[in-house]
Amino acid sequence: MSDQLSPAERFAAAKARRGTPHLQDFRARLAFDLDPFQLEACESLEAGRSVLVAAPTGAGKTIVAEFAVHLALTAPRAKVFYTTPMKALSNQKFSELAAEHGADRVGLLTGDSNINSSARVVVMTTEVLRNMLYADSPLLRDLTYVVMDEVHYLADRFRGAVWEEVIIHLPPEVRMVSLSATVSNAEEFGDWLQAVRGDTDVIVSEERPVPLEQHVLVRSKLLDLFETSTLVHGEGSDARVNPELTRLTGSQDRASGNYRQQSVGRPGKSKRDRGSRHAASSGSSTTERSDRLFGDRMGRADIVKLLRSRNLLPAIFFIFSRVGCDAAVEQVARSDVRLTEAWERDEIRSIVEERCRAIPDADLAVLGYWGWLDGLERGLAAHHAGMLPIFKEIVEDLFQRKLLKVVFATETLALGINMPARTVVIEKLEKFNGEARVPLTPGEYTQLTGRAGRRGIDVEGHAVIQWTGGVDPRAVASLASRRTYPLHSSFRPTYNMAVNLIEQFGRTRTREILEQSFAQFQADRAVVDLARRVRKQEEALGGYEQAMTCHLGDFREYSSLRRELSDLERKNARAEGRGPGEHESRGERDRRQRQIADLRKRMKQHPCHACAEREAHARWAERWWRLKRETDQMRSQISGRTGAVALVFDRVTEVLRELGYVQPSDERGAGELEVTGPGRALMRIYGERDLLVSECLRRGIWDDLDAPGLAALASSLVYEPRRETDAGERGLPRGAFRAALEATEAVWEELQALEVAHRLPEGTAPSPGIALATQRWAQGAALDLVLRDAELAAGDFVRWMKQAIDLLDQLSLVADGPLGRRARQAIDGIRRGIVAYSGVS
Repeated sequence: MSDQLSPAERFAAAKARRGTPHLQDFRARLAFDLDPFQLEACESLEAGRSVLVAAPTGAGKTIVAEFAVHLALTAPRAKVFYTTPMKALSNQKFSELAAEHGADRVGLLTGDSNINSSARVVVMTTEVLRNMLYADSPLLRDLTYVVMDEVHYLADRFRGAVWEEVIIHLPPEVRMVSLSATVSNAEEFGDWLQAVRGDTDVIVSEERPVPLEQHVLVRSKLLDLFETSTLVHGEGSDARVNPELTRLTGSQDRASGNYRQQSVGRPGKSKRDRGSRHAASSGSSTTERSDRLFGDRMGRADIVKLLRSRNLLPAIFFIFSRVGCDAAVEQVARSDVRLTEAWERDEIRSIVEERCRAIPDADLAVLGYWGWLDGLERGLAAHHAGMLPIFKEIVEDLFQRKLLKVVFATETLALGINMPARTVVIEKLEKFNGEARVPLTPGEYTQLTGRAGRRGIDVEGHAVIQWTGGVDPRAVASLASRRTYPLHSSFRPTYNMAVNLIEQFGRTRTREILEQSFAQFQADRAVVDLARRVRKQEEALGGYEQAMTCHLGDFREYSSLRRELSDLERKNARAEGRGPGEHESRGERDRRQRQIADLRKRMKQHPCHACAEREAHARWAERWWRLKRETDQMRSQISGRTGAVALVFDRVTEVLRELGYVQPSDERGAGELEVTGPGRALMRIYGERDLLVSECLRRGIWDDLDAPGLAALASSLVYEPRRETDAGERGLPRGAFRAALEATEAVWEELQALEVAHRLPEGTAPSPGIALATQRWAQGAALDLVLRDAELAAGDFVRWMKQAIDLLDQLSLVADGPLGRRARQAIDGIRRGIVAYSGVS
């Protein structure tokens, strides 16, 4: 390769190598060479700069993070924190780094685990780092690098603010390695990082390391989506849809107007027979003809067999339903599909039995262990949030070992877990978002198909879309080739954030800090564009005003009378069309008639009414009024966006002042605030209901609860039902819990009223839907009884219990005396059985 370089290029390469000795050492240890974007990012890091790396799933972004770890470990005392958005990702990354660098050099900090926290390399969730920054943790000493994996999570409306808090508050000398999926405004995000963190290089790569071939499965025919099927890095926007696919799906008829166009992923209602094979009907004649022509869609077992015959396994089927994922495994297993060899089955059983040895047989039976194991031995598995965490971890491990051949998963698998496959199958191009069925976005589609193609194993990856009547292949092609999914901030000040920042910086400085958020950065950029448009429109308004100038008088005043009269006459005509006695009284109509008569009189008396060019002036006046209304709306948007984040902070602060969490500070100067005793307690309470928890502690509302009752109350504060549910009186624990819950709900209503008065968004009330199950679990009840009470899947129950443990852990540190001790007892009562089984393997 070097022989092909010119002397000048060889000299430049040698000079670059001399300037990056650590990178050259790192490269020498790798079994492969780095891609250009990886080299560029690593060179920036060694030069002492922060980096934002935006690249597709599987492109190898994490190699840049691993180089940051390498740099830290080659320095005498430097530390690196590796943050991830999910505990599962933290666990996975901890295992990988510990295997690479040794268990003594790597630590883990999540809500569940505290392993070797003083290590040089510590993996943690982003929330843990945020809390450490606010607490000024001694673990921050010697921190040199922070990796923010999946940094595009800052768009998450529930947790996204945490990423911005960390980015803003990290010490300025800390270098950041921000890793993001490909977003269309990476440069804008990089500009913000540059503004708040200093030297930051933006490295964007849209090239997939493994080319992606896009297919559509029409009944039993697997057709290329494009005439040239391979989509490498953004190609395809100009590629033609496969004509055979267009012909077979009948979309030519739709294009000519014989079809009522539907959006991607909205094929209408579906029917399911005993074999779970689907037929779609959109109600249109063309789609009915297509369905009669093609019949039911190909069954899952047949698709698996088709993929195996074409050497397209392992595959991930994305099914946007937990029940659907479990049902799919059963369907394929019933068809007697077996994808594993005898030695693979033996290895699968050995691994599973070793990992599940601590779980009692009674619990295994409740969890459906034997049916699950049978599926695994066939090479089949489901993967979704409702599964027991240790079961999910085993599925991930077996898939990475190439022992599993087909996984039926919800979209959560696409969010960072390292499980690439040769093929990804998407059954529907729509999903339920909690409120309605909505089409997949280009970003979601790219995230899902990003799992297709294993680097270093596959020559190409494959994405297979199952065609449904009513889906136009051209719309699928547009979805597959679009790259427009920008990153938007979800940042908003919280009560906990406010008291922490006021304690550290005071009110004035905090407002300045919040103005540095990505949310305000984006708003300010929008303001610049709006202001530019306002200036242009003001020039046009001046021209219109000059064109409507009348030598007889003020034509703007005259046109205002005309507009007012016209509005009243339209209103009068509508009222007369409704008939007498409907919606308004006779007196109101009479009053309007008098207003119309008065306006007509005033208009005729106005000097401009006699102008020979009156109607020409009136046309210019109408344009002036329309443009003025648009311009006024833009000015309103500008005033609403300028300082918008600080304005919300001011409202949050006023609520805190009224409740006594902050107070005026004589020491800090005029207009400054200081945190009170109750405010210092609030500083250590994190979560959606931080203020509610703090108020209940302050008022002693939970003092009479025993440990199981406190656990039940904690679950009511973290639990969010997937759909509207009502626990009912019979579904609640008896005794002190009910009184405590009623008092908690009364405090919540009081806080809601205060927030509404200060124009803050309303929250959701506590939900005691799993309170009884939590209490019984904390009292030692059996798993089958508790899951029946909770009406939850095992994985969901574990997740809510772990969130309750997080809250109880905060209470144990904040609450005084007996309540703090009972919070610790409640944790011990909950953290048993399946709640204790999951964690780092």
